Amino acid sequence: MNNITVLIIEDDFRVAEINRNHVENIDGYTVLKIAKTGEDALTYLRNCSTCPELILLDIYIPDVKGMELFWNIRKHYADIDIIVVTAANESNTAEQALRGGVYDYIIKPADASRISESLIKYKDYRKFFAAKETLTQQEIDTIIGITSVSSFDKKEKGYPKGIDPITLKEIKEILINYTKQGITAVELSKQIGTSRSTARRYLEYLVSENEVYTVLKYGTVGRPEREYIYCETYEQNE
Repeated sequence: MNNITVLIIEDDFRVAEINRNHVENIDGYTVLKIAKTGEDALTYLRNCSTCPELILLDIYIPDVKGMELFWNIRKHYADIDIIVVTAANESNTAEQALRGGVYDYIIKPADASRISESLIKYKDYRKFFAAKETLTQQEIDTIIGITSVSSFDKKEKGYPKGIDPITLKEIKEILINYTKQGITAVELSKQIGTSRSTARRYLEYLVSENEVYTVLKYGTVGRPEREYIYCETYEQNE
């Protein structure tokens, strides 16, 4: 699967660069352009040789009224997915965006881990559809959020709040394939593009499920770190 191409539409250059960093810090993404106005964005879409696959869109753009830019993109570029990142927290605006089929709706000021998790889930979402010719009802229910069952693991298991099954699967694969003795929350956070606290939450969940062991990793200075080892790896090294 080639890198997912992204157009960022954001009039605040500082926020735009922050969003660019969020995107480019995750493997599998390429930012094609940052557009600071609606006219700039539409001109780019009309003239680009290949349209981006994903748009990070701020609803509040100075040269556009309300949802005009959103609906214009939806009408003329229906194949482009949209993640809204905006200060527009009115329920009517969010409802319109959801009716228009946005992949996600994130309200500013956005937490870095929230944006990263959305991008990771979107990448998994794309991989999932690329690998499927047909879908079961269970898989469709999972995709649209009716059930928390993981269609990837095919397990009828619910997860606590804050634990996404797709992200959990990615973390388990990293732990299984990790060639070192174990991994710390800091190391994992860099690999999956989330905050350290988010990485630790998933690791501690796996500990509670008896899928992961922990050992203390002592350095030359400072406090020891918790190192997480997948059970199968742990047993092989005993």
